[in-house]
Amino acid sequence: MHTANIWNKFYLLGRKGIIIFLLILSFGKVVGQQNMEINLPNYDDRWIHYGFLMGVHRSYYNVTYSDKFLNDQLDSLYSILPPPRIGFDLGFIVNMRLGKYFDFRVTPQVGFYEYILEYNYKDGSQVNQLVEATIVEFPMLIKYKSIRWGNLRVYLVGGINPALQASGNKDDQEERKLQTSNFNLSGEFGFGFDFYFPLFKFSPELRFSRGLLNQIEEDNFGYSEGIGSLKTNVLTLYLLFE
Repeated sequence: MHTANIWNKFYLLGRKGIIIFLLILSFGKVVGQQNMEINLPNYDDRWIHYGFLMGVHRSYYNVTYSDKFLNDQLDSLYSILPPPRIGFDLGFIVNMRLGKYFDFRVTPQVGFYEYILEYNYKDGSQVNQLVEATIVEFPMLIKYKSIRWGNLRVYLVGGINPALQASGNKDDQEERKLQTSNFNLSGEFGFGFDFYFPLFKFSPELRFSRGLLNQIEEDNFGYSEGIGSLKTNVLTLYLLFE
């Protein structure tokens, strides 16, 4: 029930995002029809440009139970729940022009993550396992841009994100107990808006990331026994400056 509730929140957030997307798109068309000064008119003709980004994310694990849990071999364990946690990201942007409507971009960044699992037992007790990690990420993305309306574009972005844990739960195994992999690979998809100002371009972007690799590793404390698969889910609001 808890996992379903999280997905409902993401579904509602996604619907709100689509509504905002359509409203800004309509606003952009109206603005584009007006006689206005065009900022950075030749900006998108350059084959490469740079920038930086900041982001705040909401992350949680997607848990698939193991056969031991489903067959009641762990008879004292009632559920394993993954409540979401908040973190933030800092990084750089390298954007290369592929054509009029397509760009290829890499955004090397550092993410500060927290994941937590709640182990609920049939006697009413609960044990929390917190995974805190500093992760170096290297998203490689294709950006599809709309036509420009005045000082506004809308765009879609998608690609993959290989990530390596720089520090985290393996630095203190006795304390953390729950062990996870140092490497992850995620698929990413999102949308955003390019606002052109006289000296720079500002782009708010909403992006969803789904882990493709199982992150759980065996430990000596039994916390991995009830888990068959542990994959990451991250929803991030980025602010990009180029």
